[in-house]
Amino acid sequence: MTISFEKKLVAVMNEKIEMGIALNALAHMCIGFGASIGKETLRLLNFVDANGGDHPNISEMPFIILKANSNKIKTLRQSAKTAGMDFVDFTDTMTVGTYLEQLERTKQTKEENLIYYGIVLFGKWEEVSQLTKKFSLWK
Repeated sequence: MTISFEKKLVAVMNEKIEMGIALNALAHMCIGFGASIGKETLRLLNFVDANGGDHPNISEMPFIILKANSNKIKTLRQSAKTAGMDFVDFTDTMTVGTYLEQLERTKQTKEENLIYYGIVLFGKWEEVSQLTKKFSLWK
């Protein structure tokens, strides 16, 4: 049985950063993205195990994790922005120090100097697929 979805959820992570940093960036993006998109749009369900235990807010949609370098993520971000697609990104300026220092560092860094750690995209299945088709799965 094949299930199709109208929307697609994809993360593209920087393959050149260490795993712990990548996971931290992905977590931050997912929290922000989930808050802005909402439970219903992300099709979050409550999974119940055989003992009746709840496992809430798990999306019924697949969440595909891909990899690329910073420049490709930057280009993808611009393409998603141009297409009017929902996205959240994470850069090198958003790490080290307090959140106030991170905000200031980001404010002082020109876009062309940002190193992208990742981006999460959500949009029409075909449009997201078109933008991400050249990226490899994160393994």
